[in-house]
Amino acid sequence: MINLAGTDRRLNTIRYAPHTAIASDSLPTVTVVITCYNYARYLPEAVQSVLDQTGVTANVLIVDDASTDDSLAVGRAIAAADARVRVIANEHNLGAVGAFNRGLEEATGEFLVRLDADDLLTSGSLSRAVTVMSTFPDVALVYGHPLHFSGERPPARTTPSWWDVWSGTEWLAARCLDGTNVITSPEVVMRRSVITRVGGMRPLAHTHDMELWLRIAAHADVAYIGGVDQAWHREHSASLSTKAEHPLIILAELRAAFDELFAGLGRDYPNGAELHRSARRAVSMQALVEASRLLDRGRHTDLVEDLASFALRADPKIVRSRHWRHFEASRNRKLPPTLVAAGGTLPRLKRRLREHSRVQRWHRTGVYERLIITNSIPSSRRSDQANPETKVFTS
Repeated sequence: MINLAGTDRRLNTIRYAPHTAIASDSLPTVTVVITCYNYARYLPEAVQSVLDQTGVTANVLIVDDASTDDSLAVGRAIAAADARVRVIANEHNLGAVGAFNRGLEEATGEFLVRLDADDLLTSGSLSRAVTVMSTFPDVALVYGHPLHFSGERPPARTTPSWWDVWSGTEWLAARCLDGTNVITSPEVVMRRSVITRVGGMRPLAHTHDMELWLRIAAHADVAYIGGVDQAWHREHSASLSTKAEHPLIILAELRAAFDELFAGLGRDYPNGAELHRSARRAVSMQALVEASRLLDRGRHTDLVEDLASFALRADPKIVRSRHWRHFEASRNRKLPPTLVAAGGTLPRLKRRLREHSRVQRWHRTGVYERLIITNSIPSSRRSDQANPETKVFTS
């Protein structure tokens, strides 16, 4: 278990060699809800990336959210040409959350994917994810590495190297301690029966998907497919992720996601109050780090003060920490900006190296934490397909 009171950020992980799909008389069914608002130019590619999937029976629900371009006409033309595609036309714009929840009401597949109309699935991604969940009934969320692109799509890796399985509660605790999201969105496949139990997306502007991943983890296990790329995420000026790039917007949305999560889980969720406090402290710390980064560059701007105020609101007890004392010392320095910037070179370098290490670990493993990896499957979770080993090591 992750140590909530200390600094141990290693995550217990069960790793094993992937295998092919479990033999069955019928293919597993996956409903892909594609939400679309003024993305007529991207919609055909997104739908085709689903229809080209093998090893599953995939159906598509296009939810047009009262688009003002040709999206609805494009979607209806696609549906007319392929019976696996249906279109839901919202009379009024419901936003990303409302559009997805409308599609969720109509979903029929055993498994579920939320796909924005400007993103795409990689070849075989649904079969790879469904195989994991067919092997482990307790797993309700499977993800892998996403490829971010803005121009030409990069080639995708499609042969998995390993599967990692985490206790949902431990994966959730890791996210609370770090105060971060590790999932983009299109790379996720969910078990619909669990979504039916925990509910759809909550009304959050930018972290509605993150809150859903966390809520799933609070009730079921999580798995990661290593060594492959599960989806393409398109980056452009009109995307929601681009609109949330300002640090105060990002931080406020992270805090809102954790607040919404624990409000919904209630007082009886094990360690819920402690996890919530850890998440608020982690988000507060991120605000301080961002403010310190500006100060170390000699930029004592209004944003520094705004970030400090946010940190205090997120966690008033942050003032008792050494991090706050270090920030206060930096904020109160009476030196010319050029000297401050020169003196901040080493702290900036250290932060850059730490961040680079974290990002590289995420690219490899799907999380920022170091892993304690056990190459074995406990008997209570082992399937006939598993080939367990017993070696334990730290990554």
